[in-house]
Formats: sequence, C-alpha cells, structure tokens
Amino acid sequence: MSTTLTLDALLTRPNALPAMSGTVTELLTEMNKDDPSPKRVAELVGKDPALLTRVLRLSNSSFFRSSRQIGTAEEAVNLLGMTHVRSLVMAAALGGSFKAVPGVNLQQFWRYSLRVAEISRSLAGLLRHAEASAYTAGLIHALGDLVMHTGMPDEVQRLDMIVPPLDLRRSVFEYQTFGFSFAEVGAGMLERWQFPAPIVSALANQNAPFEGDTYDKLAGVLHLAAWRARAEEIQLDRSGMVATFPDMVGLALGVDLDSVLGKDPQEWSFSQALQAFIGD
Repeated sequence: MSTTLTLDALLTRPNALPAMSGTVTELLTEMNKDDPSPKRVAELVGKDPALLTRVLRLSNSSFFRSSRQIGTAEEAVNLLGMTHVRSLVMAAALGGSFKAVPGVNLQQFWRYSLRVAEISRSLAGLLRHAEASAYTAGLIHALGDLVMHTGMPDEVQRLDMIVPPLDLRRSVFEYQTFGFSFAEVGAGMLERWQFPAPIVSALANQNAPFEGDTYDKLAGVLHLAAWRARAEEIQLDRSGMVATFPDMVGLALGVDLDSVLGKDPQEWSFSQALQAFIGD
C-alpha cells in the first residue's frame, strides 16, 4: 500500500484542517503574547457561547477539582489561572472544530485523549515537569489522526482495516504507508496555528522522543501516557503490558512500568469531561 500524498500536501488540502472561528483566532493571538490579559481572555471566551459551554464543562470536570462550581469565563480564569485556562481553551476550541470525522468514533477518540491528558499530567508531576503543558499536549496529541481521516479518508480507512487507529503499532504502519504519522500531522497543524513551540515539539517527537539527537522530555511523557491509555482501550492484561512497555523511553525518564501504572486515573470513563467534546 502506498500513497503519493505528502505531509505538506495533506496540511494544505481543502477541508483537511478545521476552520477556526474569529474568536478563537483572537484568543490564540492573545494567549501567545508574553503577558496575556486574563480580562481579555475571559471577554473573548464569553463572546462565543459554544466555546464558553465547552470551557465550563471542562472547568467543572474532575480534572481540575475546583471546590466550587465555575459558572463564567471570569471565574474560570480567576480560580484556575491563565495556564490552565489556556489549556482548556485550546482543547475546547479544537474539540469543537471536529464535528464528525469519517471512520472515527469521536466518543472513543476523546475518551482516549482525556485519559492521555490525565496520565500525562500525573507523570509530569512525578517528573517535576510543567503539568498544564503536559495536560494540553496529552489532550491534543492525536489530533493528527482526525486530520488524516478528514483530509485523506479513503487512504486512511484502508489502513484502518489492517490496524485500528488505537492499536499500539499504528504509527509504525502509518510511517510505512504514508511516510509520516498522525504525530507529524498534528504538530504541523499546531505550528500553523502558532501554538507554543514546546507543545508542537512534543507532538512531533512523541513516537520517538529520545532517538538520535532528540531529547524531548514532554514527548517522552506523551509516549508513555499514550501507551498506557491505548493498553487500557485494547484491554491488555498484565503480561501484555509487560511485553509492550516502552522500556527505553521509561529508562530515559527514570520510570518503570509500575510507576506508569501508578498514575492511572481514578476514573477511566471521564463522562463529565467528555460532554465538552461530544455534547450538544
């Protein structure tokens, strides 16, 4: 199986990338400033009812464990802080951009992505890395998969018949078939939208975080978190996890299988947070 489509060609295909609303574009511009204005961010979120609904659903999910119900964008900024709100806005905006994707069960996709986000944040805490960045990167790490299904549906759905999207071997098959994987696609998309360089790098390097001259700690966190969440999705038993655990990535980060399993979410379903992505 082969394709002549290049990564650049995919990223410039009509309808491959979701259109961002004017409000979201303004938000990304504001949040990319060295000193973004919390007041301006809250105002912009409040201007977009759909985005506000998604941000509030995520804000009130168990992930942020606020002691009180958050009802407005201003409260979200004040209670959670700009770093977390930036993560929520990015995730909510991108989540709302993909309404239906050929060949993808969006409920499963976002459930898996939320799991990766939570495990990434927990691992980042263990490794004294930025937890909010890890959460954001985890939540959006697989967006390239949606872009590939949208921009090259026939080619990707043929691959789906051979190896499902959440299979542990998926990226290997994508490289062999297309010459790139969902990781590079997602990174290319975020680079075009001027996302922070560390998150773009983490997405780009997530499949091989410590190979060659690359040493990307956040990408390593993503690699382990994605492995764990995929293992849960395909219901690997203990022996299967021992056999597939990314030993070299774990060694580079100084964590073993039990350390990763010790960061499992208390709740695997994430039903409340899922409403931010699949709710009305």
